[in-house]
This record gives sequence, structure tokens and C-alpha cells, in this order.
Amino acid sequence: MDIYEVTGLKRPEIVEHIKKYADLDASTKELIQAAIAAQRNAYVKYSNFYVGAAFRTKDARIFAGCNIENASFTPTTCAERTALSKAISEGYTEFVAGAVVAYQEDAFTTPCGVCRQFIMEFAPSDIPLFITKSQVGVEKANDELVLATSIYNLLPHGFRTFKGN
Repeated sequence: MDIYEVTGLKRPEIVEHIKKYADLDASTKELIQAAIAAQRNAYVKYSNFYVGAAFRTKDARIFAGCNIENASFTPTTCAERTALSKAISEGYTEFVAGAVVAYQEDAFTTPCGVCRQFIMEFAPSDIPLFITKSQVGVEKANDELVLATSIYNLLPHGFRTFKGN
């Protein structure tokens, strides 16, 4: 039987787990805090659902963004795509980690499907994503939980175009 490599079939390199905010390293806390700062600027006139995201480039620069809603909904931009678009527009296309913050009482708010595919485009290898709850204007508590996952965990069969030699 021949084995074919399926486009986008990648195994996660990162084991998904939940940690306390206090147990994260300083670099990860900095990334989450950048997402929280961006979350405050969200333009959420229609849903009142504030989301912030931040991504770290391979040279340690952080780009953050918020969700930007629109009355016709389709042109709404998620926080993840805002942050990545800011970086890409400045020439950065390689990322080593990301963070997403929003507040739902009983759930972590992971990136939507479109954002997962957008992140995948710039993740030639698995990158960690830190998802946590954050209410606008409320300081992050050390005992709050963070979902430490990765893009390959969230989108195990993400679309990739074939790139020949």
C-alpha cells in the first residue's frame, strides 16, 4: 500500500494543556499582556465582545490587534487577523507564538476557523497559542487559567498549497 502525504497533515508538536497564569514564563505573560492592551481598543459597537490578540515574531517583536466590527458584519476583522496583518504589512511573516484574550464565562475563546487558517499560512512549524479569559479593565489574576495550545492542535488538517523544490 502506498502512503501519500496529505496536504496540511501535520502532527502537533505541542501538547495542549491548561496552566495558571502565575506559572507562565515572563515572555508568555508579556505576550498575553499585549493582547489585553489591544483588547481595550476593540471596536465592538454591535456585539460588545472585546477580543485582543498578539503575535511574537522570530526576532521577538510583538504585534497586537483587536477585533473591528462593521454594521454589515462580513467585513468585520478578528483580532488575530488584525495583529498578523499589522506585522505582515511591516515585513514580518514568521511567528513563534501568539495569544488571544476575550471573555466568555464558561469557555476559552479560541480563534475562529478563518483566523486559524490565516495563522496557519504563517506557521511553517507548530507555534504555541495561549488562550485566556480577560475582561476589559480587569487586571489578570495569577490563579486564572490559560489554555496552552498550538495552531496544529486547533487546525490539524489546515490547508497548505503544494510547494515544490
